[in-house]
Amino acid sequence: MQTSNTFRPGSRRRALGALAAAAVLAVGIGGSAAVAEQTSRHRVVATPDAPAAIGPYSQGISAGNLTFVSGQLPIDPSTGAIPAGASVEEQTRQVLRNVEAVLKADGMSLSHVVSTTVYLADLDDFARFNAAYAEFFGSAAPPARATVEVARVPRDAKVEISAIAVR
Repeated sequence: MQTSNTFRPGSRRRALGALAAAAVLAVGIGGSAAVAEQTSRHRVVATPDAPAAIGPYSQGISAGNLTFVSGQLPIDPSTGAIPAGASVEEQTRQVLRNVEAVLKADGMSLSHVVSTTVYLADLDDFARFNAAYAEFFGSAAPPARATVEVARVPRDAKVEISAIAVR
C-alpha cells in the first residue's frame, strides 16, 4: 500500500479543527491560561442547582453540539456538603442529580448522555452503585461507560461521575 503526503481539499482545515479540539481538552485537563482565547469556540455551563466547582474548572463546557460535564461529587448544592453516612447508592443518586442539573442548564437531559466515566473509591461497591445508576439510565440505551477504582475521591466521597452529552 502506498501513501501520499499531499493534502486533499479540506484536510488542512480538518487537521486544524482537530488541533483546536485537542487544545480545548488540554485546557480543561491541565490549565486555565488559554480559556479566554477559546471562549469563541465554547462556553461555560453553570448552575446553582449543582455544587460549585471546588477548583479551577467549570461545572460544564458546551462546545458545538457537545456538553462536557465535569466530575460531579455527591455534594448537596443546598448545603454544600456530602450527607454524613450516605451509602454509595445515595451518593450515586446525588451525583447523577448534579450531572442532570448541569445538563439542564444547557437545555439537555440525561437522555443526551453518550458516555460517562465513573470513579469509585471501592469496587466492592460496584453492584450497589450499578443498581442506583440504572435508576437514572434505564435499559433502553444507556451511555457508554468506564468505571475505575481510585485511591481516593475528592472530599472522601464514594463516587464521582463525569459525562459527555450530545444534542
